[in-house]
Amino acid sequence: MKGFNRKNQFLSLCGLNCGLCPMFLNKNCPGCGGGEGNQSCRIARCSMEHGGVEYCCQCTEYPCEKYEHIDDFDSFITHRNRRADLEKVRQFGAEAYNTEQMEKMKILDILLSGYNDGRKKTFFCVAVNLLNLQELREALRETESRPDMETLTLKEKSAFAAGVLSEIASHRKVELKLHRKK
Repeated sequence: MKGFNRKNQFLSLCGLNCGLCPMFLNKNCPGCGGGEGNQSCRIARCSMEHGGVEYCCQCTEYPCEKYEHIDDFDSFITHRNRRADLEKVRQFGAEAYNTEQMEKMKILDILLSGYNDGRKKTFFCVAVNLLNLQELREALRETESRPDMETLTLKEKSAFAAGVLSEIASHRKVELKLHRKK
């Protein structure tokens, strides 16, 4: 949207974790307010009408009617944590939230550069979005400590890492799939 710019390109105005999105990572999207972006974003337009708030949770009208069904379906990235993530920003501040997200981005980078067989990018992005930082650290530790990891093919490494993440998600009853609108 013309004139809509934000400092933080990793967490969007509405709570999407752009820094953990395949579109952002592929440089197909500049992130929320990072350039051309989504020209028709109604939430960006709303922000501009409400004094240019950095995050919706800073608006006096949040949560408004725009958030009634905001988490029902996913796009390129999961939408399921948007409200919870905005609540973290509200409670702990954007800087503390961003610090956590930067560590998640590092973990995602490790997964994508060392364990992606070309078919797991979206899976890893969803997992890093939906699992908490401690669970991700545990998954990475378990994956990297496998004694025969260096002898495995990339496909085997990828399957093992995905299995570790899936097992952790299963214990928490978290589905590591995008929910597309039907």
